[in-house]
Amino acid sequence: MPHTSSAKKRLRQTRKRNARNRADKKALKIQVKKFLATLAGNDLEASKKEFNALAKKIDKLGSKRVIHPNTAARKKSLYARKLHAKLTKPVPAAPSEA
Repeated sequence: MPHTSSAKKRLRQTRKRNARNRADKKALKIQVKKFLATLAGNDLEASKKEFNALAKKIDKLGSKRVIHPNTAARKKSLYARKLHAKLTKPVPAAPSEA
């Protein structure tokens, strides 16, 4: 345990920041799950909205250094590629009756 008053204050600050960062990371994971769930469905408009919300959250956490900025860019790129693949996938045509 810290002895000096400045060390005690640093410990309080560290604990507070750690709790905030953990909550932010948990919120990010929840947002990722929401995005992937809408992506698994066929509602592309909802997927776009969820991706926008996810990208915003990733950018914010990267800029605050809760996650490393390169990790933020990599995650954003990964989920953008998944969305793009879903958007450009050809829709299977109905079987023709010949």
